[in-house]
Amino acid sequence: MPKYSYVAMDSHGKETKGTLEVASQNEAITRVKEMGYFPTKIVEVDKIKEKGDSKGKAAKPKARGKGKKGGGSMQIKIPGLSGRVKSKVLTTFTRQLATLVDAGLPLLRGLRVLEKQEKNPTLKNIIGDLSLSIEGGSTFSEGLAQHPKVFNRLYVNMVKAGELGGVLEVVLNRLSEFMEKAQKIKGKVIAAMFYPVAVMIVAVVIMGVLMIYVIPQFKSVFAGMLEGAQLPSFTRFVLAISDAVKDHFLITVAGMVVVVIIFMLTIRTKLGRRVFDKFKLKMPLVGPVISKVAISRFTRTLGTLVSSGVPILQALTIVRETAGNVIVGAAVHAVHESVKEGETITAPLEASGVFPPMVISMVDVGEQTGALPEMLLKIADNYDEEVDNAVAAMTSLLEPIMIVFLAVVVGSIVIAMFLPLIALMNGIDQTGGKKDD
Repeated sequence: MPKYSYVAMDSHGKETKGTLEVASQNEAITRVKEMGYFPTKIVEVDKIKEKGDSKGKAAKPKARGKGKKGGGSMQIKIPGLSGRVKSKVLTTFTRQLATLVDAGLPLLRGLRVLEKQEKNPTLKNIIGDLSLSIEGGSTFSEGLAQHPKVFNRLYVNMVKAGELGGVLEVVLNRLSEFMEKAQKIKGKVIAAMFYPVAVMIVAVVIMGVLMIYVIPQFKSVFAGMLEGAQLPSFTRFVLAISDAVKDHFLITVAGMVVVVIIFMLTIRTKLGRRVFDKFKLKMPLVGPVISKVAISRFTRTLGTLVSSGVPILQALTIVRETAGNVIVGAAVHAVHESVKEGETITAPLEASGVFPPMVISMVDVGEQTGALPEMLLKIADNYDEEVDNAVAAMTSLLEPIMIVFLAVVVGSIVIAMFLPLIALMNGIDQTGGKKDD
């Protein structure tokens, strides 16, 4: 009787391996499931040896780090630099898979096609694992759940709902549309923040050059011209900053790094994160953009999940985890508790103070008419346009503000350097006037 090697997961997600002597692969799958495990890979032992021999010969020309003949290839995984896939790459994969499945191609074959053409090594390995998982008898959602760093709960639960409802191709299309719109909004916000960040970097570089190289030259000139006379107070203040930066450059940089580290550690605490997220929503110029993005994400995520067949309570839990803002997450948690008690969604939304009256009214109408998913998606589409307008308004206002900021910084230094010259010229004029008398 042939032997089959299996790899399976228990109910806690722990991996287990073993071998079984059964007549066929289907019987091996049944036996593993009867043991209370979820099979992810089941292969006949003889085939593993054959594949190992053939892969060992074929892998040599593909290996990037070639060594001596007979030497094995070595893979080095650096913690923190592997296991994740960029959202843009994942969005492309989801759209391509949705197109293939929608065209009638079987899921397993579609995954094999995408695995061959995928250039991202991490995602390529994950697609291969998904194919093996499906071949081993697992569902697509169970395979996705084994890679939580790449596929979040929203992704997994939507696919699971599509599998249960027999509409996987519809759910994949909705998921790809959701990810594409989220990626579009993210790109617009990043593009809008590029200008102010670039101006701030230029301002820091200019300040550094002036403080370290230019202002010390003026200091030696003033010492010879004024002959011991006291400099104006503003000039002395700027010179003191220049001396501190120039003479204690490493300490200054270390101080800035410490401030950044303290800030990062503070916002990781529960209270610090809450205060910072609330501040982001109330910030001038940037606050409206962040608020509109948060509302758009909330409504689109909840609408997409509910329309895909995910239960409302489970959908609200996922939305809370993917909110990206503690204040919005707290509001969603209040909605979850309200729905759990059999009450409406609108009351906790209104009490949160995060959502505007228009959003609350539209959600109330959708809840009363039984068209909540459609109404949520309409709100999301509307707020996508609002985000575009808010980003354009923010950019148009930030440009003159940053220019004025840079002019004030550089102008203040220039004025500080010219004040002693003005005082010297006034002194010469007064001396000349006395001699004339």
